[in-house]
Amino acid sequence: MTTTQHYLKLPYRPGVGIMLYNDEGKVFVAKRRDMKSEYWQMPQGGIDEGESPEDAAFRELFEETSVKSAEIISKSKIWFYYDLPDYLMTKVWGGKYRGQKQLWFLMHFNGKDEEINIETDHPEFTEWRWSDVKDLPNIIVPFKKKLYLEVVEEFKKHLSI
Repeated sequence: MTTTQHYLKLPYRPGVGIMLYNDEGKVFVAKRRDMKSEYWQMPQGGIDEGESPEDAAFRELFEETSVKSAEIISKSKIWFYYDLPDYLMTKVWGGKYRGQKQLWFLMHFNGKDEEINIETDHPEFTEWRWSDVKDLPNIIVPFKKKLYLEVVEEFKKHLSI
């Protein structure tokens, strides 16, 4: 069995993603601390055992950005999937998962930018910014591009794009 065949038999890690947008319709994105690249992403993370997806979304948003001033506008109707590239398979999640399946939440940020603090207890990001939704596919890590296009399609009726 090849390494790729082995990983294709692994499960997907259940998680959530958050598309946080501000009053100007721009979306929060940040650069990952563990990647030396120009790629950005929206907040995301795993669902803990016994935790609801909604609770996980608020927890992950707070853990990664310190944001509490947000409300859920919409939740994806389906799970979105992505596979890790081969070079990350052994480095992420101890090699137990082939990628993630995520429920996504569109959240409106109703606070002030000063509330956002990525220097958290366990910082994941080096910098953040508000981005145009149309730019997301061009700034995201390539292996998540399809997922981001699907998420934008899911939520576009709520956004002015």
